[in-house]
Amino acid sequence: MAFIGIDHGTTGMRFALIEGDRVLTFELGRAEAAAMSEKEILESIEENFGIRRETIDLIALTYSMGDGFCAIKDVRNLEGRGLQSIEGAGKKTGGGTRVFDAIRNSGIPAIAIPGLHVKSKVDPRMKVFSHLTSPEKLGIAYHIRCLGYRDFVVSDISSNTVTLAVAAGKVIGAIDACIFAPGVHHGPLDLQAIRDVDNGLTTANQAFIEAGSLKMTPYKDREELLSAAKKEEEAALLALDTIALFAAMEIVSMELLLKDYGTNGVVFLAGSVGEVEYMQKKIRAHLGQECLCLGKWHAAIGCAEIARDVFAGEKEILGVDVNFP
Repeated sequence: MAFIGIDHGTTGMRFALIEGDRVLTFELGRAEAAAMSEKEILESIEENFGIRRETIDLIALTYSMGDGFCAIKDVRNLEGRGLQSIEGAGKKTGGGTRVFDAIRNSGIPAIAIPGLHVKSKVDPRMKVFSHLTSPEKLGIAYHIRCLGYRDFVVSDISSNTVTLAVAAGKVIGAIDACIFAPGVHHGPLDLQAIRDVDNGLTTANQAFIEAGSLKMTPYKDREELLSAAKKEEEAALLALDTIALFAAMEIVSMELLLKDYGTNGVVFLAGSVGEVEYMQKKIRAHLGQECLCLGKWHAAIGCAEIARDVFAGEKEILGVDVNFP
């Protein structure tokens, strides 16, 4: 039995294969995927995993915000690609679209995972925000659930920061990237950003993708920032300290939500910045508690686990309904 999960991340498309006890992963940059044909994308999956497409039992796919549907369903039953609009918060390269269309048109059985938004089954107080999290974060949360945890908070920290709360095995809330804690690239719009948008100096989306802690530094991207942090450059450490502080605040806010459900839960850190040891130490110190850590691959692995369990007949994943087959 072979199951694949696909994480539509900010900087790349990450793929994971679960075949028995074997777990394999690989990544395509979003610009790289955008330049490939659908045929080339499918061939890349076959070559990297050493598998023929006819032997794949089910793929679980994430795409952009996933805010146009609420239940896990066949990709071929989605209207469009499962979005209310192609406009929103984030950079568009076309790589995710090319991968989505390649899978949808391939004939391989595939399901789409929704994001969490105002129409989802979450704590009703969270619905003051139209959007809570994109679908790949459910992949991370489900992987944690598969590790045996039912009550937890997970903060995914990379280009942006998104934090989810799970109680009794169901997602009850999340804080999206454009609401609170900044990541490296993305963050909420502050007063000056709102003024700049109103004065026509920038768009809201451009302000969002430039609101991360990178703006405090001379570095051009996450790789430069993390490299400078290893050298203990002051600007880099200040940027990471900033992310750590606000991520810790966001985690505490989700822990407060868990308390309303009668539990405390375990804290997990994930993402390419969350897996940095310096960040882990800072966040642990802020929280005054231990945090368990995952890496950048666990969203895709969790999506593959969703595919595996949906194929086996699960009708609910983290409280999200499954309408498949």
